[in-house]
Order: sequence, then structure tokens, then C-alpha cells
Amino acid sequence: MNFTLSSKPLSGLKADCVVVAIPDGDQWPASSRQVDEAIGGLLSQLKESGDLATKAGSTALVPVQANGANWPRVIAVGTGKDAERTPAVYRKAVAAAAAQLKDSAAAHVVFALTDTPVTGDDAITAENALLNVTARILEEQLYTFTDFKSEQPPARKLNKVTVVASASDAPAKAAFKLGLATGRGMNFTRDLANMPPNICNPVWLAEQAQKLASEFDEIKVDILDEDQMKELGMNTLLSVAAGSTQPARLIVMEYRGGDANDKPHVLVGKGITFDTGGISLKPGQGMDEMKYDMGGAAAVFGTMKVLAETKPKLNVVTVIAAAENMPDGSATRPGDIVTSMAGHTVEILNTDAEGRLVLCDALTYVKRFDPETVIDLATLTGAVIVALGHHATGLLGNDDALANELLAAGERTGDRAWRLPLWDEYQSSLDSNFADIQNIGGRDAGTITAACFLSRFTKEYRWAHLDIAGTAWHTGKNKGASGRPVPLLVDYLMSHAQ
Repeated sequence: MNFTLSSKPLSGLKADCVVVAIPDGDQWPASSRQVDEAIGGLLSQLKESGDLATKAGSTALVPVQANGANWPRVIAVGTGKDAERTPAVYRKAVAAAAAQLKDSAAAHVVFALTDTPVTGDDAITAENALLNVTARILEEQLYTFTDFKSEQPPARKLNKVTVVASASDAPAKAAFKLGLATGRGMNFTRDLANMPPNICNPVWLAEQAQKLASEFDEIKVDILDEDQMKELGMNTLLSVAAGSTQPARLIVMEYRGGDANDKPHVLVGKGITFDTGGISLKPGQGMDEMKYDMGGAAAVFGTMKVLAETKPKLNVVTVIAAAENMPDGSATRPGDIVTSMAGHTVEILNTDAEGRLVLCDALTYVKRFDPETVIDLATLTGAVIVALGHHATGLLGNDDALANELLAAGERTGDRAWRLPLWDEYQSSLDSNFADIQNIGGRDAGTITAACFLSRFTKEYRWAHLDIAGTAWHTGKNKGASGRPVPLLVDYLMSHAQ
């Protein structure tokens, strides 16, 4: 898809279709008014007659018969009332328009929504911020994954989108470029996560890191195999892989765009490429979706791709703990005790609480990078879905400033998180009669006690944990990876770029 940014007047842009906003009120954006005048007031007439809905996210395809019109069709997108047009409403309108475009007959579309007035913080509602989110959503919404269809769907006619803004200066171009890169990073994340688990195993995932490094000189890769991990004492990670014929891998990627002395921000991704639960076997229903248990790793890949494309001035290190959790004769049993890389003994009471086992060794490993911050992201607990549903990522951590920065990044991007407590009172649920720690607490507060487990390995640096079990993928009819939390992570990291 060819995306371009233009500050030319709409009257000078010819295309097969133009997308404009239709508000519930008389304060039309300038672009909408210009299109309406160019087609003889047709949009005004349709709105007045009640044939053009203004509800946020509603769309209508309007054929244009006016002589000399630059566009034979208009997609009119409802944007609701001015006072109620939040950034979330704007994002909804852009997504609705993109969905309408997917199967349209238009090859070239002019997208003129970024002059829509939006209420709220200027950091989110300024035109360049809207440019960023528009570009991201267009990339994201036009995504497809048909690699394994024996009969491919017909190619879309749409091949060019021109996004109109009042200026196309350097800041506008940078915002637009970052939005497109973020969308591509999300789609890369989705490609990896949607891949079937008979292909996406730890070794294959490591190969994708090497491919990324071959594509971008800015990324350096180091892959640790099981022998190397055993030498380091990563026994909790290796215990998860013990029941699988697929060997585990620790995948390290480095992006060094800042000064040599700048401490890196570190991302740690859970990469369980398939999770049966091990000996503590999961129910069969919905188990196919456990290919998404590497959603944290996939989002790390997507974020690194954005960094490589946009080249910000900061240092980032990513570590992915990749393993497959299977129940064969050599698998770890409930009741086994293993010693982590940090030297803590862990009693494994439930082999389906495996994410924290691979992460704790990875979180110990990253100390060698002397990190500025560490953020781990993992599809860690079903409990976070009970608590927050599928709208917000669970956030916990040991540093208030870091947590607040991540919450703010989530608000700016619409990739929102919600903070849960990490109080000492919860730690006692992990007490073991036989080891230093057990890998599960009781039934209550499962997301919090999982983070309590991780917190015991993160005391030497500023750390935050993102539980993305409710947000990394969609289920049901729209099953597929979401690409989250790439927008949140990119926004956070860019806020630290020089």
C-alpha cells in the first residue's frame, strides 16, 4: 500500500474516493465543507433529510454525479457531537472509514479527517497527533493474514491512500512516518502471533530475529541455546521446555541508537510458542488459541521493527524467553523443585503457570545490561481478563514514575493499561513449605500474585510488568492477534529518545 501525506488543497487532489467527517452539528471541518461545496451541497442535503447518519463511527458511501467533481464517490464518516468527540471517538471514526475502504472499488483514496476538532489534551488532539494515529490505524485496519488459504482472495483495488493535513512540514512528516511504522510493527507482531504453532516454534522465532537483523543493520542479535542456558543456570526456563521436542531459545536483540554511555531500556517478552499447560493440562476447548502465548515476544519483535525503521536516538535491548510447554514423559511435574538463575529454589505446583518460570530467568539475565528500565510483557494470567476484560492491559511494577509513564503512553495511543497493586501483603501467598518460593498463589488475585513472583527477580532495577492476556489477541469470529501493546511501547520509548 502506498501512503502519502499532502498539504495541497482538496480542490487540487483527484482520486477515486474522498473520506470526510460528518459531525452532529453545524461546525463542519473545513475539508468536509470544501467537499460538500464541490459536489453541490449534496452532503448537506443528505444530512438534513436524515439520509446521512452522524453517529460516531457510522459510514455511508455517497456516489457523486456532479460534473467536474474530483471524486466519483465520497465516504462520509459520522463523528458525533463536538463536545463528545474524544480521541477514542476519532479513532473509531478512522477505523470505520478504513473498514469501508477495504472492499471498495476505489484504487486511490484521499483521506481528509485530520482537521476534525477533537476534545482533550493537546498532546493527543493536535493535528500531528491525529496524523500519527490516522496513519497507524490505516495500516492496522488494512491488514490481512491469508498465508495458509489454498485459494487466495482477490487482490484489493485500493493501492494508494493520500492523507490530507494542513501542513506537510518536518514535524508532520515525522508524525505520519511514525504512525505508519507503528502500524507496520503491529502487523509484524500479528503475523508472528497468527502463525500456526507447527511452524512457529522457539527455533523458528530465533530465525525471525536473525532475519530482522539481516534487514536492518541497526539490530544486533545473539541467540542462546539450551546448553548455554544450562551453563548460566536458567533451570526454571529449561524446566518449561523439558516436555517438548522443540528446544528452548533465549533471543537477545539490541538496538543502539543513543550514546554509547546511555543505559538501555530493556523489553522482556514471554515467548511460549504453544502452551498445553504441560502436565497440568488445559481444557481442550480454545486450546488452539494458546499459539498466542508468545504474544509478548511478538510485540517485542514489532517494537524493534518500529525502532529500526524510525531510528530514534536511544538504546533498547530486548530479551525473549522462547519455549514450548508440552506434557511428555520428561516434562516437569507438579511438585518438582528447580533452582532459578538467581539462585532461588522454586516449587512448581502448577506447570500451567509456566510464563513466570521462563520470565524470571530472563529478568535475571537482563541485569548484565545495567538497564535504565525493564518492562516485561506477557500473556501471563487468565485472571487479568476476569479483572479488566479485553480492553485494558494489566500493569504492575516497582516504580511509580515508570508506571505513570506507561499509563500516560497508553492514554495517548488508545492502547490503554490499568495499574493493579503490588503490595507486600500479597507476597505471602507464594510461601512454600519446601522451597524458597512456589510458582502459584491461591485462587484470589492471580494477576497480582504472578507479578509478585516476578518482582522477586527485579529488585535491582526499575521494572514494570504488562499482563497482555486480555489484549494480545481477539477471539471468536474475529479471532486473530491484535498487535498490542506495540503502540504503548513505541510511544513510551519515543518519549525517551534524545
